[in-house]
Amino acid sequence: MVESGVRLGAVQRREQLLAKASETFGSKGFTATSMNDIAVAANVTKPVLYQHFDSKHELFLEVLTKTAAQLNAAISAVLKNAETGRDKVERGIAVYVDFFHKHPENYRVLYGEGVRSEPAFASELRAIQNTINGLVAEHIEIDGLDPNLRRLAAEAVAGLLEAAIGRWLDEEQSQPADEVAALLSSLAWRGLRAAA
Repeated sequence: MVESGVRLGAVQRREQLLAKASETFGSKGFTATSMNDIAVAANVTKPVLYQHFDSKHELFLEVLTKTAAQLNAAISAVLKNAETGRDKVERGIAVYVDFFHKHPENYRVLYGEGVRSEPAFASELRAIQNTINGLVAEHIEIDGLDPNLRRLAAEAVAGLLEAAIGRWLDEEQSQPADEVAALLSSLAWRGLRAAA
């Protein structure tokens, strides 16, 4: 493989490799993706790839944490400006749906077989889920709700979203993203209100 004619600095090259790795892991899954696949996708030689990442595990772990950080930042940003509980639910879920609508590969990176089958990734995924669920729990407005039950409610909302988005993506996004977000927001909001 011959590298492209554009010479990138180390930081730009690393970002380019991470982007291509995310796309490749997202389309093929962790197990089926080789370092050669990523090098081909990035139009670099394998030695160039190994200059930046020692192993496929290391590269995937960085892709995983970066993807999770992007999702967390997107949700945090909209929750800051939401004024009511319902607004928080609607905006947060709309961002969640949009995140995977625009980049379906992110779903497979965060929730695919590689994450769950490798112990190192499973513990990282749990840490990521704890961060996102903690963020959601902070914004659940049910007076007097025990903190453990608040956290459980956040886990239930997260589980609903993960399962529904996975199904939607499996069906190649057969329904418009805004309709999916509206349905999931309605389900989550009604469920939370019923618990209040």
